[in-house]
Amino acid sequence: MTPLATHNPIIIALDVESAADARSLIHRIGPRVNFYKVGLELYAAAGMDFVRGLLSDGHRIFLDLKFYDIPETVSRAVARVAATGVDFLTIHAVPSVMRAAAAARRGSNLRLLAVTVLTSFGSEDLDDLGFEGTIAELVERRAHKAMELGIDGIVASPLEAAAVRSIIGPDAVLVTPGVRSAGADKGDQKRVATPAQAIRDGASYLVIGRQVTRAADPAAEVDRILFELAEVG
Repeated sequence: MTPLATHNPIIIALDVESAADARSLIHRIGPRVNFYKVGLELYAAAGMDFVRGLLSDGHRIFLDLKFYDIPETVSRAVARVAATGVDFLTIHAVPSVMRAAAAARRGSNLRLLAVTVLTSFGSEDLDDLGFEGTIAELVERRAHKAMELGIDGIVASPLEAAAVRSIIGPDAVLVTPGVRSAGADKGDQKRVATPAQAIRDGASYLVIGRQVTRAADPAAEVDRILFELAEVG
């Protein structure tokens, strides 16, 4: 039995190879979660028709495509997404991209989330980019700019959640990937935290991937996370 809550912050990442795999996973999880992330792998396999199908089934959708292109292309693509009823769409926290996206989604319910620094990034990656500051400094700079440009929220590592929340205020959306229970495999993500810690630090939503999607019993893993979150007072 899962604990009752007025707000379920879990978004399950459908990082699978096919629409059939995704639907099987959703069926196994059942009513415990109703918010799903569709990223590049599944989008490449199943496309927007699959996303529309999930929406028709009553699911909330986080479309994680991390748009980054010339403003005209971003604008036209965001307008197409906004017309579908998707809840969240990611864009890179680059000023020209954010301006184009914010203008294109006007009049819709689509909420834009700016990606600050990918959770797989380490300090050596910033060196390759020629950025001389720390990851935390880059995240904070990009979060400030996103709020200035009218973006609805931020995607940031849970290790930067508290700092980002202090920047974006109480009403903006803060989505944290790189979240998994203590003892769960970290995979290729370097900046991770437990679900409870991420919520305490200000996360609005938690993106949960491999801990659930690669588990022998995905529903049991969701229950485990929900019980952990029930302890957050």
